[in-house]
Amino acid sequence: MTTASNTGRIAGALIIAQGIGGFVTNFVLLQPAIDPPGFLVNAAPHALRVGAAALLGILVGALALGIAITLLPVLRKFSERIALLFVALGGVALSLAAVESGTAMSLLSLSKAYAASGADPASFEGLRGIVGASRNWAHFTHLLIDGLALLTFYAALYRFALVPRAIAAFGLLAVVLQITTISRPFFGAQVLFYLLAPLGIANLAVALWLMIKGFAEKRA
Repeated sequence: MTTASNTGRIAGALIIAQGIGGFVTNFVLLQPAIDPPGFLVNAAPHALRVGAAALLGILVGALALGIAITLLPVLRKFSERIALLFVALGGVALSLAAVESGTAMSLLSLSKAYAASGADPASFEGLRGIVGASRNWAHFTHLLIDGLALLTFYAALYRFALVPRAIAAFGLLAVVLQITTISRPFFGAQVLFYLLAPLGIANLAVALWLMIKGFAEKRA
């Protein structure tokens, strides 16, 4: 079994783990805390889930860096700059994951303060808006950097033909759609969640390919 095949299998497994971790963090652990009537009321009763989501979110961010480091010896054979850019974006993604987890814990702290005070929710409205916005902007910024990292990843796969170019091209299109919809809140618009679905399919497809076939053996 070649080094490229081994590296591909490790990268594929990490991509799947990252996808599962991200889904569990945002749609399983955090969801009960942010469902109506909102985190101010819900987070404190679900404190254990919020804390677990914060820790898992950091781990998922670390997987982004782990994928980049895993691919470093493969990509640098073709382009030192692309390889180092991918690692740099992975490092930024991990940093932003930590920031996002910190803002999630701020939501929990505010919810606990509200629950202990027994006050009218209206008296916490100003703080609720500030803390909630901080978490949302940290989340969107994190996803945007994740998108740029994936854009680098799929561009390298396509340019160097490390997987079938049809898979890489679909990944490029999917990540462009992801970046487009995640950027919308920065211009006052809403995220179009259906534009995120293609990236999930692309990541699963490339992960399965890498786990089964590994990277194509190419000369730099």
